[in-house]
Amino acid sequence: MDIIKSTRHQKIIGNFGESIVCNWLSRSGFEVTLVDHTGIDIVAYNPSTNDRLGITVKARTRRPGTEQESVNLLSYQRGKNDREKMLRACCAFACTPWVAVYVETADGADVYLTSLDNYDHKYRIPGRAVDDWKMTPRQRERYESDDDVRHIHLNFDARNWRW
Repeated sequence: MDIIKSTRHQKIIGNFGESIVCNWLSRSGFEVTLVDHTGIDIVAYNPSTNDRLGITVKARTRRPGTEQESVNLLSYQRGKNDREKMLRACCAFACTPWVAVYVETADGADVYLTSLDNYDHKYRIPGRAVDDWKMTPRQRERYESDDDVRHIHLNFDARNWRW
């Protein structure tokens, strides 16, 4: 199935990425809310562990041929400091910083969720202008074997969706 993005697709996919992360956290016993705050998109509280997560969500749709492109997480370009914004928001809400990545292709989607600390220790390349989530087959294997990265894979099976 071809992917033809609408003019509002980026907004729609961003909302969907946030919603699917909220759904899976809620299914896992977390109390979850979307927040309209610079730096984080979701605050999630686990009543059984007292963990409070401040999550930034990055959602992307990849057309055929671009499936292995990285997802930008935090930028430091042109005077920006997304990491600092995230850390300030987590401080304001008394939560631990986490990152979520939702990437969909024509055939399916993957959701990854990990703490910023885990990302920093295992996947971040310091000194770069952008922290990114690599989507090569080798990196995906690393994420899937990492007990500190939560992962969901969804298969799309469009039965009768033609226009």
